[in-house]
Amino acid sequence: MNFKRTKIACYSTYLSMSAVFSLPPLLFVTFREMYGISYTLLGTLVLTNFCTQLIVDLVFTFFTKYFNVKKVIRTMPLITFTGLAVYAVLPSVFPRYAYAGLLLGTVIFSIAAGLSEVLLSPIIAAIPSETPEKDMSILHSLYAYGVVMVVVVSTIFIKLFGTQNWMYLTGFFALLSLVSLVLFNISPIPEMDLSHAESGGKATKKGFSMLLCVLCIFLGSAAENSMTNWISSYIENALHISKAVGDILGLTLFAILLGIGRTLYAKYGKNISSVLLAGMIGATVCYLIAGVSMIPVLSMIACVITGLCTSMLWPGTLILMEEKIPNPGVTAYALMAAGGDLGASVAPQL
Repeated sequence: MNFKRTKIACYSTYLSMSAVFSLPPLLFVTFREMYGISYTLLGTLVLTNFCTQLIVDLVFTFFTKYFNVKKVIRTMPLITFTGLAVYAVLPSVFPRYAYAGLLLGTVIFSIAAGLSEVLLSPIIAAIPSETPEKDMSILHSLYAYGVVMVVVVSTIFIKLFGTQNWMYLTGFFALLSLVSLVLFNISPIPEMDLSHAESGGKATKKGFSMLLCVLCIFLGSAAENSMTNWISSYIENALHISKAVGDILGLTLFAILLGIGRTLYAKYGKNISSVLLAGMIGATVCYLIAGVSMIPVLSMIACVITGLCTSMLWPGTLILMEEKIPNPGVTAYALMAAGGDLGASVAPQL
C-alpha cells in the first residue's frame, strides 16, 4: 500500500498545528486593547490549551481501545478548523462575550492539538520506511517551521491591515487545516498497535523504560517551551526594541534553529542517545548563560541557541522510546504526549 499521501497529510497537519500554539499569544495585546480582557484571563487561555491537550492524552492512554482511531484521525483537521473558526467569529459577532468565544474556541482546537500529538507520531512510525527515525524528525521539524511561518505572516498582516482585522488572519490559518482534512480522507491509514502492556517481567522492564522516557520528554518539553514562551518578552525588555522586531529576532530565530536541528537529524542523524545527551548539556549551558550573564546581547544569543540545543529533546525521546520498546503502540505515544504537554504547561508558568 502506498502511504505517500498519508505521510504528507501528517506533515501538513503538524504544520497547521503550529498556528494553534503560536498564534494566540501574538494576539493577546490586541485582545486586551479591543475587548478589555485582563492578562490573567489571557494567561488562562494558554493554561486551558495545555490542560485540554493533557486530558486528551490521558484519555487515549487509558481508553484507546474504545476509539475508532482511523475515524478520529480523519476528523482531527475538521476539529481544528471548527476551533479556529469559533475563535475568530464569536468575539467579532458578540464582542461583549469575547472571552467566552475565545475560551470555547481554545477548548475545541486544543482537543485537535491533543489528538494530533497522540496520533501523528504513531502513524509515521507505522508507515513502512527504511529511515523511520528521519521521518519522525521531519514530522517534528515542520512544527518549528510552522511557527516561523505564523510569526512572519502575522507580523506582515498586522502591519498591512491593522490589529482590528485579526479575525481574518485567524480565518486564514483555519483554512489551512482543510488541506489536511482532504488529504487524510483520500489516503490509507496504516494499522497501529492499540494494545496495552503485557504482564510479567517484561512488562516491569518495559514500564521502567517507559517511565524514564516520559520523564525525559517532560524535561525536554519544559526546556523548549519555557524559552518559547518568554524569549520575545526578554529580548523586547532587555534590548528595548519593538515587539515586531522582538518577535522576529527572538521567537522566529529560535524556531528556525529548532527546525534546523530536526532537519539535520533527519538528513544525517544517528545514535539518538548521544544527540540527546549533547542537547541536554547544551541547553543547560544556554540557560545558565541567559540567567547569569550581565551582557544582554550574550544572553539573547544564548536564548536563541537554546532552540538548536532543545530541537531533538521531544522527537528524539520518541525515537529513543521506539528503540527501547519495540512496537510501543498508540497508548505509549499518548503517555509520552501527556508527559510533553505537562512539561509545556508547568515549566513556563513556573
